[in-house]
Amino acid sequence: MIDLKVLGSTLSQLEEERGVPRKKIIEAIEQALAAAYKKDYGKRGQIIQARFNLDTGTTEFSQVKIVVDKENLQMAEDEEVSEKKSTEKSKSISSQDDVIGDLIRFNPERHILLEDAQKIKKDTLSGEELIFPLEGRDDYGRIAAQTAKQVIIQKIREAEKTSVLNEYGKKQGTIVSGSVQRTERGTMFIDLDKTTGIISYDEQIPGERYRQGERIRAYLCLVEETQRGVHLRLSRSHPKFIEKLFEVEVPEIANKTVEIKAVAREAGSRSKIAVISNDEHIDPVGSCVGQRGVRVSTITSELGGEKIDVIEWSKDPERFIEDALSPAKIMDITLNESAKHAIVKVSEDQLSLAIGKGGQNVRLAAKLTNWKIDIQGERDNTQEENGFDEESTEQDAASESDEFVKEETSNTDMNKENAEKDFTGKAKEKESTDDNKKNDGVEKNTKSNENIDTTDNTNDIITNTESDKKND
Repeated sequence: MIDLKVLGSTLSQLEEERGVPRKKIIEAIEQALAAAYKKDYGKRGQIIQARFNLDTGTTEFSQVKIVVDKENLQMAEDEEVSEKKSTEKSKSISSQDDVIGDLIRFNPERHILLEDAQKIKKDTLSGEELIFPLEGRDDYGRIAAQTAKQVIIQKIREAEKTSVLNEYGKKQGTIVSGSVQRTERGTMFIDLDKTTGIISYDEQIPGERYRQGERIRAYLCLVEETQRGVHLRLSRSHPKFIEKLFEVEVPEIANKTVEIKAVAREAGSRSKIAVISNDEHIDPVGSCVGQRGVRVSTITSELGGEKIDVIEWSKDPERFIEDALSPAKIMDITLNESAKHAIVKVSEDQLSLAIGKGGQNVRLAAKLTNWKIDIQGERDNTQEENGFDEESTEQDAASESDEFVKEETSNTDMNKENAEKDFTGKAKEKESTDDNKKNDGVEKNTKSNENIDTTDNTNDIITNTESDKKND
C-alpha cells in the first residue's frame, strides 16, 4: 500500500522547491504504473492507461483500442508486397500506428474493426478510441518497479525543465539574483533556487572575486534548452547589465521619461552612457546622477568601482562627439558623414585627456557614437592673434636667458675676486695680530725684568742701611 501522507508531502515539496505542478507529478505516477503493468501483465502493442486516485491510493487500469475501417487495413496476402514497398518508402512508415503508406497493419491488441466497435457503441466512427477495463494488480516484479522508477524520474525532470523554461524564458534580458554555488576553472555556478546559472570567465568583471554562498546579481543573457537540461547564461560584463541597473535605480528610466540611447562599456574600468529626456522639464543627466551622485554611486559600487560617464544624447553628430569626448575640450571637429569619420582637433594640453589612458576615452567615445574618431593635437594660437610671434618670443627669451647667464657669470667672477681680497685681508690682519701679540710678550718680559732689577736694587739699599745702623 502507498502511504498517502508521505506521498502528499512529497508532492507539496516538489511543487514548492522545483516548481513542478502537482498535476504533472500525478501524471508521471500514472504513466509509471501503466509501464510497470505492461511490463509484467501486458502484451506487445497494447496501449495501457492508469488512473491513480490520490484520496484512496488505488489504481484503475484500462486498455485503449483504436477503431479502424477495413478499407484502411493491410490484408495478410499483401504483407510481402507491402514489406518491399516499405523498404523503398521507409519515410512513409509510422511505427506508432503500424502505418504502411496509406494502409494500417492490423494488430488485434491495438486496433478494433469498425463493425465490432459499432456493436459495442453504435455511433462509433473510424479513428476513435474505445477503452476496456483491465484487472487491477498490486504486485509487481523488480524489473517492473525499476521501470516505474525510471519513468517517474524522467517525467519529473521533463516537468521541471518545462517549468524552468516557462519561468526564466520570461526573465530573459533582465537581472536575476542568486548565490555563488561553486567555481570551476574560472566558471562560476550560481544557485537560482530552482535551477543553476552559469557565468563564464569572459562574462565576469575583471578583478572580481566571490566566495561560496555570497549573493550576486547578473544579467540573464540566454535561456537555452539542451539534452542535459536548461542552461541559463549569465553575464556581469554585458553592456545591457549597466542599462538594467540604471532602470532599477532611476525611476525616470523605469517609467520611460528618460531613455538610454547608447552604452559603451569596458567592464571593470570605465563606461559611457548617452541619455535623452522625453520631458523638457527633466534633466536626463541629473536624474541619472542623482542628488550628490547617490544613484550613480550605488551602481558604481555594484560594479566594483567602475567609473561611469553620463552624457546627454544629441541628434547633432558634432555636439554628440564633443560630449562623448568629455572631459576633454574640443577646438574643432571635421565630419565625413558618408564614411562616418570624424577628425577632432584639440590643444596640446588636452591631447592626452582626449585620448585617455591607453586610448580608452576615444575608444569608448567611438563605440558610443558609432563614428570613427581621429584625434589631432594643435598649438594654441592665441598669442599670434594678439600680435606676438612665437619665434621672436622664443629668440627674445633665449637672448634674455643669455644675458642673464652673462650677468650671473660676471657677478660670480666679481664675487670670487672680492672673496679672494677678503681672504687676503683677513690673512694680513691675522699676521699683524700675531706680531702685536709677540711685541706685547716682549714688552711684558722687559717690564718684568725691570721690575726684578728694581727690586734687587731696593733690597741692596735696605741691606746697606741696616748694616750702617749696626756700625753706629
